[in-house]
Amino acid sequence: MPELPEVETIVRTLAPFVENHTILHAPPHLPLQHRLILSLTRAGKFLLFTLDHGFLAIHLRMTGKLLWNTPAGPYTRATFILDNGTLTFDDVRRFGRITFSPTLPANVAALAPDPFQLTPAVFASILRPRRTALKPLLLNQSLLAGLGNIYVDEALHRARLHPLAPANSLSPATARRLHAAILQTLTEAIAAGGSSISDYVDAQGRPGTFQLLHRVYARAGQPCPVCRTPVVRITVAQRGTHLCPRCQRLPSSPRTRLSTMTK
Repeated sequence: MPELPEVETIVRTLAPFVENHTILHAPPHLPLQHRLILSLTRAGKFLLFTLDHGFLAIHLRMTGKLLWNTPAGPYTRATFILDNGTLTFDDVRRFGRITFSPTLPANVAALAPDPFQLTPAVFASILRPRRTALKPLLLNQSLLAGLGNIYVDEALHRARLHPLAPANSLSPATARRLHAAILQTLTEAIAAGGSSISDYVDAQGRPGTFQLLHRVYARAGQPCPVCRTPVVRITVAQRGTHLCPRCQRLPSSPRTRLSTMTK
């Protein structure tokens, strides 16, 4: 699923083509004809088109793509004709969602802040009262928007934290370290155009390259770039999770020996 860096990359590669241009034709169920696109921004994992009247929100889910001036193909689910070109929405698995609303869509308005919108102190305050393991907490879009499996694994490795460590076990200094690791990971991923693991490409059809810089994600059995210990894959909250067992030791306490950890 495209995460914050991939969605941000799509916004940056698509906005110059669509902002201040008019939609001439759209799928019949979307009342978008002759609406002007004022801006294209990102909200968590949503692409948000602010129109002269209303909002268009797109969530790519697992396999969605937004492509500029690309011919329609067998997986094209929607086509938008603008006064300067064509925007197509392709989705192999049909999980993506396109929503028009006269006001800011409720699911966008309800999003938590993303990591770039939080100070280290506010981020620490999210962790402090919660016993939840770090990985499922960081994936919880109602607490922190934009992160997914890839970037949680990568940020936790940078911060030298085990994904099963309870959030409330972190000291203020460690919480700040995690926040900094998240921002650094996301910033570098955006600069690399995101991670192309399977379907993701930007609005011009170009794959990202951050997958070449992954430290642990999808690298089970390969050496940790810090200590050379083989990376392992475990399951946390039903999600495949990658970590270095040496750099990311699980604190030894009964509360952290959780049954959800399996190789």
